[in-house]
Amino acid sequence: MMTHIPVMGSVMTPFPYVVQIDDSLLVARNLMVEHSIRHLPVKDGNTLVGVLADRDLKRALDPNLGLPPEEELFVRDVFVSDAYVVDVTEPLDGVLDQLSLRHIGSALVTKNGRLVGIFTLLDAARLYCQHLRALFPSTPSTEVA
Repeated sequence: MMTHIPVMGSVMTPFPYVVQIDDSLLVARNLMVEHSIRHLPVKDGNTLVGVLADRDLKRALDPNLGLPPEEELFVRDVFVSDAYVVDVTEPLDGVLDQLSLRHIGSALVTKNGRLVGIFTLLDAARLYCQHLRALFPSTPSTEVA
């Protein structure tokens, strides 16, 4: 059971998959599908420059939008450059508050300015589940029919 508010370094997913800004959207989509992930940090060389979310990718690949064919689209065309970036020492409550206020699904976690992890709403759900089970250990899980 949590006895204090954890910091990002203890709740993040470390060593996230990343894409380069000049990668094609097909490369990014394949990485997301292969690893069942919805957010990819974007780098330009070794520099963290933003995040690519699956919803942005799906929107860009929607044939009804009249964008260039998918093989002509690149990460640089659709990624979010003003991604929410936090330090590993940032407390979880502040990050959750910002995710909610900004209506976003991920925070990129850095240490000394370098990407070390990612924290998503799926991580938050996993943590909350663990917390509830620690608070109520004798309550059996119920299935919805």
